[in-house]
Amino acid sequence: MPSLRDSPTAVTLALLAGVFAVQQVVGLVGPARGLFALSPPLFSRPWTLVTSVYAHASLPHLLANAVGLALAGAIVERRASRARFHAFFVSTGGLAGVSQVSVAGLIGPFVPGMVSHVSVLGASGAVFALFGYLLAANRLTDTLVGGFELPARVQLGLAALVAATITLATANPGVALVAHFTGLLLGALAGRVHLLRPA
Repeated sequence: MPSLRDSPTAVTLALLAGVFAVQQVVGLVGPARGLFALSPPLFSRPWTLVTSVYAHASLPHLLANAVGLALAGAIVERRASRARFHAFFVSTGGLAGVSQVSVAGLIGPFVPGMVSHVSVLGASGAVFALFGYLLAANRLTDTLVGGFELPARVQLGLAALVAATITLATANPGVALVAHFTGLLLGALAGRVHLLRPA
């Protein structure tokens, strides 16, 4: 059995806890959210493309994402190299955050269920991407979908419909719905091509 140090899920969980601890220390001096949260203009603080994925607004927020990461990550990591797992986690989380901030900036904070400000923190977009990957990169899905020859646009539309349905079914007030949808969709698309499978 591999050690926890070799598990990309365990390493990511440790990173989430470490960043949260740093947030608490920084918060003693002043507001920490601005240093870690992704907000417009997107490239004014480029490091937040990464820090926003690992930072969390509260301990319950961190714990909820940690549970999801532990469940999905433990399965996905079995079929992925450590480098691919980490790259997938941070890139899907960053893209989910960018989509959340962009859509919230265009539509505004008065969309039901959307976060009330145009900034985002948390690993939920990346965690949803892991779940999307699991949904799309398994034998049952390969058998069901592989039996039909559907045009790429139809496949994308079906993936978006499934992602929207799951996002709405798991929605709670104040969550980043656009980030969850984006993560699920990115994960499902990556899963269909088995992106994380080692070369």
